[in-house]
Amino acid sequence: MTIYHSFQKLSLLLLLGLSVQVGAQTQGVEKDSILVGSIQDLSGPGASYGKQARFGMMLRVDEINEQGGIHGRKLILKVEDSGYDPKKALLAAQKLVNQDKIFIMLAHIGTTTNLATMPVQFEKNVINFMPLAAARQMYEPFHKLKFALLATYYDQMRAAVPVLVKEKNAKVVCTLYQDDEFGLEVATGGEDGLKKLGMTYAEKTTYKRGATDFSSQVAKLKSSHCDFVVLGTILRETIGTLSEAKKIGFNPVFLGSNTSYTDLIHKLGGKTVEGFYATMTTQNPYTDDISEPIRLWANKYKTKFNEDPNVISVYGYTIMDIFALATSKVGTDLTTENFIKAMDTLQIPRDIFGGPEISFGPTKRLGSDESRISQIKDGKWVAVSNYTKP
Repeated sequence: MTIYHSFQKLSLLLLLGLSVQVGAQTQGVEKDSILVGSIQDLSGPGASYGKQARFGMMLRVDEINEQGGIHGRKLILKVEDSGYDPKKALLAAQKLVNQDKIFIMLAHIGTTTNLATMPVQFEKNVINFMPLAAARQMYEPFHKLKFALLATYYDQMRAAVPVLVKEKNAKVVCTLYQDDEFGLEVATGGEDGLKKLGMTYAEKTTYKRGATDFSSQVAKLKSSHCDFVVLGTILRETIGTLSEAKKIGFNPVFLGSNTSYTDLIHKLGGKTVEGFYATMTTQNPYTDDISEPIRLWANKYKTKFNEDPNVISVYGYTIMDIFALATSKVGTDLTTENFIKAMDTLQIPRDIFGGPEISFGPTKRLGSDESRISQIKDGKWVAVSNYTKP
């Protein structure tokens, strides 16, 4: 055998060996660790949400790692800030996916930010796992790398609006919503829900993302004699709208989506938000909750982070817990394809927070489409309906 042929044979063996090694290595998965990523709003209009989601995930990560990890692998969580800006979210995704090389994207907050970043993830076979956004695009159109947890804004409002409009005997239903994909989903869901009653919106008005003044929009709703208003608003926008309404003596029934279902609404809004309704998919944890499991969990969280948890904390914790359940089910051979197979057969019962049962399948990428209505009474959220499907 010539030196050339020997070198050629050696090169081929090295190439084959390298191919096997590369094929066996899944991005973000090491012998003793799993690197997971998340994009949160830590500096923008939803910063309070982003912080709570991060804390919820951190709590579950610490619990898992204290118990030895998952099949000997510790979880490492990397969080990037989007400021609730799609352009910043895109840069954050590029860093997490291409530089840090995460295995999976967890609990990414925001509809527009998720839509901006999913192409970056999918190009590298990185799953978008249970984003904190309830737009239909989180699971439609079908993609094997999409897994959504929350009943959509559209379905929440489509179910809740006709029920509450009928209960309140409302005659003039209107909407105020954020001028983007999120707000439009809320408004459209309410509009289609009204069709069940043979009604349509009497007035529609919007605001730009990041707005702080809602005086013109609220004045427009009042002049239209609206007695029921569907809000496609987040935290400060909800409080700002309700404060402006109270200031000018405008008192319709206000109904928001689960983005405005948070204890921060009544903590920051005080008496102004008393009586406000919102849809929700799991209940807010209070440190004095009558449920002992919730009370113990809430106090554990408060001890660790020195502040009360809210429903966003629960979502962060729950999403990380579901990820751990599926990963544990996979076994030691953790790959994206094996994780998807595990998710497709995962059945998750109702949890301590009262959330609905969750399941997925080869053609099912939404965990649950159930939601319920809650109202602020005496400074706390109280559920006022059972879970329903749209």
